[in-house]
Amino acid sequence: MDLKEIINHLDSLLDRLNTYIESTSESAIISPYKPGKWSKKEIIGHLIDSGVNNLKRFTEIQYENLPYKVIGYNQEGLVKSNAYQGADIGMLMGLLMALNKHIMYLMSKQTQKSLNFEIILPDGRLSNLHFLMEDYVVHFEHHVKQIIE
Repeated sequence: MDLKEIINHLDSLLDRLNTYIESTSESAIISPYKPGKWSKKEIIGHLIDSGVNNLKRFTEIQYENLPYKVIGYNQEGLVKSNAYQGADIGMLMGLLMALNKHIMYLMSKQTQKSLNFEIILPDGRLSNLHFLMEDYVVHFEHHVKQIIE
């Protein structure tokens, strides 16, 4: 996908998720989507954590030494310590929407040069900022499908 397609796809996913949450009961979003898995609300929390971590990456790559080393994060620990299950869904959705609107803004400011900034993924592979941004949206889509379907 080119950058414009990535941004438009993320915007569409946000709209779909927001529409779904607005029309869904609280009891439906607090139940795990599968036994032993996160609830839909916790998945939204995970998407917030992903957004925070990726916004940091997308920003730091602009001024850190290249290749930029992508550091992983403790997904389970963040969901648990942020106590998303008990948080207000309206507040979580507001945070998710605002965070991703800024991510889309930051994406729109990238140049061909910055999209080619090299990164080192946690598994040691080399890639670039364009891949990282596209992968963020692919990951977001995966979880939106878990929530909606």
